[in-house]
Amino acid sequence: MVTGRAGLRVRVLVVEDSAVVRHVLVRLIRDDPRLELLEAVETAEEALRLVPKLRPDVISMDVRLPGMDGLEATRRIMAECPTPIVIVSDSSTDPALRISMNALRSGALSVVQKPAGWPVDAAGGAAIATQLYIMSQVPVIRHRMRYGAVAPVDGDVLPPPRLRPRLVGMAASTGGPQAFAHIMGALPATFPWPILLVQHMGMGFMEGFAAWLDTQTKLSVGLARQGELMRPGHVYVAPAETHLTLGPGDEIRLVSAPPVGGQRPSATALFSSMARVGAGAIGVLLTGMGEDGAIGLRDLRRAGGYTIAEDRSTSIVHGMPGAAERLGGVSISLPLGQIAPHLVAVASAAVPLPAVVGMEGRA
Repeated sequence: MVTGRAGLRVRVLVVEDSAVVRHVLVRLIRDDPRLELLEAVETAEEALRLVPKLRPDVISMDVRLPGMDGLEATRRIMAECPTPIVIVSDSSTDPALRISMNALRSGALSVVQKPAGWPVDAAGGAAIATQLYIMSQVPVIRHRMRYGAVAPVDGDVLPPPRLRPRLVGMAASTGGPQAFAHIMGALPATFPWPILLVQHMGMGFMEGFAAWLDTQTKLSVGLARQGELMRPGHVYVAPAETHLTLGPGDEIRLVSAPPVGGQRPSATALFSSMARVGAGAIGVLLTGMGEDGAIGLRDLRRAGGYTIAEDRSTSIVHGMPGAAERLGGVSISLPLGQIAPHLVAVASAAVPLPAVVGMEGRA
């Protein structure tokens, strides 16, 4: 039997007001040898009462609940009895997605799409169960990271390098939405480079995620489109189940190739495609479970690109940036609050570039 910490099955608390969906989740958990159902409750108030008594390893949390909603429940649990929380959203529509994104900012680790009914197909059921199992392994702390303050790079002890970049690639998995919102929110509208962005997230959420991120920043955010010419100050989000890569002439290439390292879109696919422009690219790898992006960041650095990894001190999960560090793919590791100021400093110190075909005059 595959088991969690200390050789025991992962203990799950389900918080879901829909009897149909609650039944589905209970069946999924009971059928998975890695998981053990502690309790399935209908309200946030019941969950808050049970969490300190049952001490679950992970919580499956609905967003829309009678009385207190899942967002407020997540905040309270993370403040009073920190526990890994997986948001199970009822749809990918914009209002539900915005609530889910705010729940992530409140401390939840992941968002998955709620099953439509029973029986759930094998792949969908396995994905939900696996998310619960994986997130149960993530250490959480009371009063999770505060994202409000933007810290300067320590007294400019490490002055920004004089680079000649023309684009930035960023990637994240677990904890990525709130990390991206923090970085993008701290970048000025005059940020001089386009940003290509990969976030591991379920198929039904990518369009809403891009729309939500657009509200968090002065930059323009949207889903990337095939053949699009990149523009400064624009953020191009990888669509679901599609690799986002840099094509010839600095145009966007969307590739429906097999997953790389189990991921599609893949951070490694993005960073490796950026390696062809060498010193013209900056790669940023943020919090995330697993090792996606590590090889690609190493390829980019070896080609002369500048690479940044989120420091362990602020990563919700240091798997991806930690793997890149071990492979020698990181030029500098920075806490989350220092990444945006560092990028701005790099931009201000950048060596002027001649006009780039496909990007000039498109600001």
